[in-house]
Formats: sequence, structure tokens, C-alpha cells
Amino acid sequence: MNSVADLWQLVLEKLRQELSETTINTWFDEISDVELKEKNFLIVCPNAFKREMLETMFAGQLKAALRDLFSTDFTLSILAEKESKASADKAEALFSRDDFTFDTFVVGESNKLAHAAARAVADGVGKHRNPLFIYGDSGLGKTHLIYAIYHQFRQRMPNAKIVYIKGDDFLNEFISLVRSGRGDEFRAKYRDADLFLVDDVQFVAGKEQSQNEFFHTFNTLYESGRQIVLTSDRQPSEMTLLDDRLRTRFEWGLMVDVQPPDYETRVAIVKNKAVQRGFVIDDKSADYIARNVTANVRQIEGVVNTINAHRDLYKKNMSDQEIENIVRDAVIKSNEAIPTPDAIISEVSRFFGYDEGILRGPSRNRQVVNARNIAMYLIRNITGLSTIEIGKIFERDHSTAVHSLDQVTARIQSDPSYSQTIKDITLNINYKR
Repeated sequence: MNSVADLWQLVLEKLRQELSETTINTWFDEISDVELKEKNFLIVCPNAFKREMLETMFAGQLKAALRDLFSTDFTLSILAEKESKASADKAEALFSRDDFTFDTFVVGESNKLAHAAARAVADGVGKHRNPLFIYGDSGLGKTHLIYAIYHQFRQRMPNAKIVYIKGDDFLNEFISLVRSGRGDEFRAKYRDADLFLVDDVQFVAGKEQSQNEFFHTFNTLYESGRQIVLTSDRQPSEMTLLDDRLRTRFEWGLMVDVQPPDYETRVAIVKNKAVQRGFVIDDKSADYIARNVTANVRQIEGVVNTINAHRDLYKKNMSDQEIENIVRDAVIKSNEAIPTPDAIISEVSRFFGYDEGILRGPSRNRQVVNARNIAMYLIRNITGLSTIEIGKIFERDHSTAVHSLDQVTARIQSDPSYSQTIKDITLNINYKR
């Protein structure tokens, strides 16, 4: 595939499998522009009537065709020509979080170095910050910073090619395009970026081919002086399945961490999030939320969003007791958000590169059995399900589950590398909660 126009022709071919040629000619023959940016597919049609009909009648089929072609979900945007011309930058707004800027990022002791480094990169100050590697637990602001870099860089260099992708999407897209013989298209997309942003890069680890592709992409960009920014839930040294070549390169530039916010920063975050949503929260309420919601910024934001929704619904401010109830519920939900067995099996399968059906199936391949045993062990330790229930999930009896758990437990005690693998998978499962 040489262009987005070629992609559009492939989409039309997919649609022809379900729609008549008359339908194709009636509704799709006047598409005037097609654009693919990140994971948003934009099409421009001649008028508002056709836009409405496309959105109403064919949006689902368009998204399904894109999913079949790329093995991932896309956001679909349909504009009429007047709307497209009236707002040349409208498409750009669809591809980013407008609220994730440096102006809305609350700086405290826990994140001030990461913030300063991110601003320097966005402003193009100092090549020694390449790559910039930001690490820390989920919900502490890494994604906010990476989007803030995007906005600032775009403002400074309007015509720059900026590529943002999540680590697991990089892996999935690589597998999909290489299998379909479109590896050159994949490489062209990433290797001429002026700014390469990768969120959750830890998910690249563990797959030889994708790591090799990432290695060459990194080298091409680095050697041509292009800026690279990576975020992760852990340091490169803690990624046991990461290729040594990549680990070394991740550590070439500047590594900065983000820690859970302290009390003063949490108060500032509460007030900042409230102002962003158009209301002011009093000192007493901000103090109560900051003292009780301590896990991460995302949890604080959830509380503020709930308070704002209550204000919109009931047209009044909340009482102290109502705010206490919201805070209590948020803390309880955070503690009770235990991953399901299906989620655990999904992550173990992804980690080892198997389809979930293989882990659940009858295969006695040694590697498959090892992955299946680990899945059983993690289900037992994370969810507390009985061995009888675990056996049923894998269509096996109680004794098989017991034997699997014993094998994993024994190997954890005798093999540090194996033990670290269990920890890595557990981190990935918890990160996706």
C-alpha cells in the first residue's frame, strides 16, 4: 500500500462484500478526501446530508473494515466539505487530548523533574535528553506529560510529523502489517517521525521480532537527531524480557520518574481539576479529598468528575456528607478492582505470544503448559478462586490445577529469572486494571 488512497480502496473492497455496487456508488463515490492519522480515520463527503447518512447507516461497517485490515480499532470521523474547510485544524483536535497540556499539569515535589525534562524536550532544549524516559506507576501523569509534549512541540513546529503510539499497539500493528506483507508501510510510518512518542513501552518487551523492529526504528530516529520520548511503568533495568540492546538505548538519554503526589500536590490537583470543569471546590472539601484519596491522580480526577456530575444533575453544591460518600466509594472501588480470570489469561497469552484458546485447550506442548500453569497460579493468587473453580476455567479437574500451582510455586523458589517473569506479568495485569 502506497498511500491512504490505496487504503480507502481496500476499505471499499471490504464494503463490497456486504453492500451492493449501487449502494457503494450512491454513498461513497463522492468522498473528496481521506486521511489517516494515528488511529483516527477521517473522510470528507460533499455535504451534511451525506455525512449524516454515512454516520447513521455505514459507520459500523466502516469501522469493521478498518478493524479487519489493521486488527485494531479506529476512531472514525466524518466531515462535510464546508465543515472541513471552515476548520482546517479540526482533524488535529481529534487526535489528541486538548486538556493534557503543561498549563493543566500540577507540578509538585513528586513530579517536578519529569515536568522540567518534558518541557525542555518540547521546547527543543538540549539533545542530551534523547531519549527521554519517564517511568512510574499507573495514574501518576505520564500520559499527561507525553501529550503535553505533543501540544507544545506542535505549537513550536506546526509542520512536524509527530507519531504517538502505545507499546501494545506498536506490537499488534507490527504483527498485523508484517503478516499481510506490508512491513515497508509500517517502517515508513515510524522512521521519518520528527517526534516519536511511545506510551507504555514496557509492552514491547518479550517479543523478538517486534523488539528487533523497535530497535531499528529507534536507531534510525536517534541517528538522524529525531526526538524520542518513552513512558513505562518501570525502569529499563526492571524489564527482564527486554532485549539488552534496547535496554542500553533506553538508558542513553535522561530517565526521570513520577511518584505519587504528596498532600500539598493532591490539594492543588483537586482544585485544578475542579476549575477545569467550571467550578470551585472549597478548602474543606479539597482537604478531605486530598487526605483520603492518595493512590494516584486518576483516582482524584474520578472523584472531582463525580462531584461535577452531581452539580450538573441536581443544580446544587454537594454537602460534606455526600462528598465523604463519594470518596469512600472511590477508595472501595479502587481496592476491589480485582482483575478477572479472563483478563489474567488474556495477559498471560499476550505475554507469551499465544492465542487464549491455546492456553485453554488441550495442548501438551511444554511452553504452552508452562504458560497455562502460570495463568492458573496468577488466577489463584490474584482472585483467590479455588482449585476446583480454576480447573473448570481450563476444562480440567481439581488435581491438575493443584499440580500446576505446586510446579509454579516450586520453580519460583528455585529460579530467580522465572520468579521475575511472574512479577512482570503481575505488573502488566495490575497496570491494566
